Amino acid sequence: CPRCMQCDTKFDFITRKHHCRRCGKCFCDKCCSKKVPLPRMCFVDPVRQCAECALISQKETEFYDKQLKVLMNGATFFVTLGTSDKSELMVCRLSNNQRYLVLDGDSHYEIEIIQISTVQILTEGFTPGGGNTRAIGMVLQYKVPGSEELMQMKFTASEDFSCNKKLSASWLAAMHKATKLLYESRDQ
Repeated sequence: CPRCMQCDTKFDFITRKHHCRRCGKCFCDKCCSKKVPLPRMCFVDPVRQCAECALISQKETEFYDKQLKVLMNGATFFVTLGTSDKSELMVCRLSNNQRYLVLDGDSHYEIEIIQISTVQILTEGFTPGGGNTRAIGMVLQYKVPGSEELMQMKFTASEDFSCNKKLSASWLAAMHKATKLLYESRDQ
């Protein structure tokens, strides 16, 4: 007989099964009672989700409401490719279709998000007690399409007054949240 995926309650005439609209697994009413917006799957109104999916959906909604605009507007960084010691001032932003990281300067790069394997946010001001740190850059590794080769790119916030340092820090914070969400969704 079918049972609830979480509490193992047996389904019958009184205990009905409900599907989580995100993962599709079957749960009893108690384990699948949260109603959360799920716009990325084109649901207009909040829908029934299990507790685990509801938490991820809430994080995604917060991300879409707050961080996505920051990433799409972009920020200016010094970008270093591979092990080069030369860096180029570039505007880095998320593409309109949210599938590419676009870098524009003298050079132009488009990195498909799905090809990014690791993102490391660089910080300064760390104290042993977990004091105030601020993001000053990031290092990302990505696969070159049609190859198994990993490329590395380093982004450093500009110290130049013509570049908005606060905007760069906000962009890095949004990127950090985006990668956490991405890795959480890949783990499911």
